[in-house]
Amino acid sequence: MQTGSVTTPFGRRSMTLGMLASQQQAQAIAPDQAVDKWKIFRALCEAKPLLGLSDRALAVLNALLSFYPGNEMSAERGLVVFPSNVQLSIRAHGIAPATLRRHLAALVEAGLLLRKDSPNGKRFARRDGEGEVDQAYGFNIAPLIARAGEIQLLAAQVAADRELFRATRERLSLCRRDIAKLIETALEEGVSGDWMMVHGHFRALVSAIPRSPSIHDIEPIVEEMEMLRQEVINLLETRLNSTKMHGNESHLERHIQNSNTESTSDLEPTSIKKRSETPALPNRLGGMPEENDAQQKQSDLSPSAAEVSPVDPARLTLAAGGPSAAMAGETKSARRPSAAPASGLKSFPLGLVLQACPEIAAYGPDGGIANWRELMTAAVVVRSMLGVSPSAYEEACGIMGPENAATVIACLLERANTINSAGGYLRDLTRRAERGEFAIGPMLMSLARANAGRSELAG
Repeated sequence: MQTGSVTTPFGRRSMTLGMLASQQQAQAIAPDQAVDKWKIFRALCEAKPLLGLSDRALAVLNALLSFYPGNEMSAERGLVVFPSNVQLSIRAHGIAPATLRRHLAALVEAGLLLRKDSPNGKRFARRDGEGEVDQAYGFNIAPLIARAGEIQLLAAQVAADRELFRATRERLSLCRRDIAKLIETALEEGVSGDWMMVHGHFRALVSAIPRSPSIHDIEPIVEEMEMLRQEVINLLETRLNSTKMHGNESHLERHIQNSNTESTSDLEPTSIKKRSETPALPNRLGGMPEENDAQQKQSDLSPSAAEVSPVDPARLTLAAGGPSAAMAGETKSARRPSAAPASGLKSFPLGLVLQACPEIAAYGPDGGIANWRELMTAAVVVRSMLGVSPSAYEEACGIMGPENAATVIACLLERANTINSAGGYLRDLTRRAERGEFAIGPMLMSLARANAGRSELAG
């Protein structure tokens, strides 16, 4: 079959150097070189993002390939198909003629088809005396054979990129789950550290993820999340190693004491008396973290905790009971001042507390708060509502003092919408107060300014 060395388009269509290069590339194929048309079409469907092809253009190419006889495309069998636009439109599911012409032009510009126009621009074939096609005018599909290797490589690249994107999204999902649960565990267990700052960093990374991300969008986010996850794990492992170390030292110390047969210090009445006279709350808060946690759990389960340690009955009532229990012990607490907080935390006037935290007034005995006793009673109700455990509130009372602990509960109520775990947050503030790293003043001033701004806007 005669194909000619160079063909130019019919009518107003212009000739380009790209078309000339595609024709030269198509002429370089070997006569016996063959390609399965549907395999190369599937590879084109995979590689369409890199080739700039649309779904409609591929649908038109699929219809065009259906006119080629057989599945194997080769130069020996001819490479020109010549269906009319009407027949192409029918096989392309009724595509409009203007749309059909636009997508045929896109396939030519992409270098996947060549136009071989007749003198009058029609598509047809002339046959010889034996019925074989002697000359055909239409679309030459030789570029599909010439670029078969390139198209398959592009398809493999797209598949690899898709697999990399899937694996990266899995890493991102795992990191998000791990960091969220580890931060929640740290807050619930009261592990020391600025976990609110860590949580803020985590939320900033999550917010940076686009709605429809690409591999280039999420790769840097995944790397930062993996670094953040490792930092969180290191903090928790440090706590675990510290717990194991202190536990081994305590076990070794007990072993040495028990192995000393000449020592009678464990049986001396003076030692027993000293231990019984020491308040249980300061000992529990001043000991090692693992001892604190164990004793906190024991204080929740043991009904005789108040008999073991001479802690202020009003404080124990507020930490473990409800409003009725608080009212039962209000006489003793009103007659004598509360003990000074172990952390030396400064107390603030009740009026300032109510100005900064007005929401807690609704939980007072009569829908209002007139004195510190009523504030502490309301704090017990709010503590239960926020999900703060009795042991966490008891520890806060011991470290900060009952008045300051009630003030912190009032502040947590004001910021309840922005705090995920009020119990873990209170334990963290208690630890910081014990180390002298926490002050109530800035929290109250911030809430007072915020409430004053809302009042001005409402007015």
